Amino acid sequence: MTALPPAITVALVLSGAPFLATAEIADLQWDTAGRAERTFDVAPAKFVELCGKLPAGAKVRWQFEAAAPLNFNVHYHVGKEVRYPARADQVRMSSGELHAAIEQDYCWMWTNKTPSPVALSVKLSRGS
Repeated sequence: MTALPPAITVALVLSGAPFLATAEIADLQWDTAGRAERTFDVAPAKFVELCGKLPAGAKVRWQFEAAAPLNFNVHYHVGKEVRYPARADQVRMSSGELHAAIEQDYCWMWTNKTPSPVALSVKLSRGS
């Protein structure tokens, strides 16, 4: 296999830079008290997801606050279908409780449609 000349490699990387940028996907990690707290900076035109496996019947209270409005949802996948237990557009803060319908990986997701980074603070708490 022949390597590409450095100038072509640099040109390909630079031209693909917008496509190579990735969103942040974080694993949901609970402390000993059953809480998970995180802060993020949601990049412009990107999203952040906080995901973790929950057993059927699990309850998770959640709340968040952002410095600017974000699109928000809680979702999980069943095959190719995406299900949304919670969803709101252009909100700075919200709270609720997820009741896990099935054992699944659940994701809390925030999308930034603004041209600037947005600070986000998230708190989740497991309950019975």
